Amino acid sequence: MPHLKRHPIKRLLSCTAMLISLTACERETYTSWNCQSAGEAKIPMVLRKAQMEFQGTQLKYCGSLGDQSFFDPTCANQTEQSNTVFSPKTGLLVQQGKEYQCVAL
Repeated sequence: MPHLKRHPIKRLLSCTAMLISLTACERETYTSWNCQSAGEAKIPMVLRKAQMEFQGTQLKYCGSLGDQSFFDPTCANQTEQSNTVFSPKTGLLVQQGKEYQCVAL
């Protein structure tokens, strides 16, 4: 690579191209769960970045307190007021008072 030492612009472009190619290879990470309430079929739930997808609704991550994560379509000033609470450790999901037991896939 002696030719790159003489041409700083080529070196900069080469480094930029390598950085862009590494960034393009980044995968989106998510976790899939199956959730079930008494007497109901399994309902898929996905945690992706700072969002939860559950029953056709996208919920924003509002914060955590201890083991509980709070989600809501529009996060309120107080995290505890969120309509969905999920505890990944136990798999318990509570949405508007209804409990679901979730299992990671």
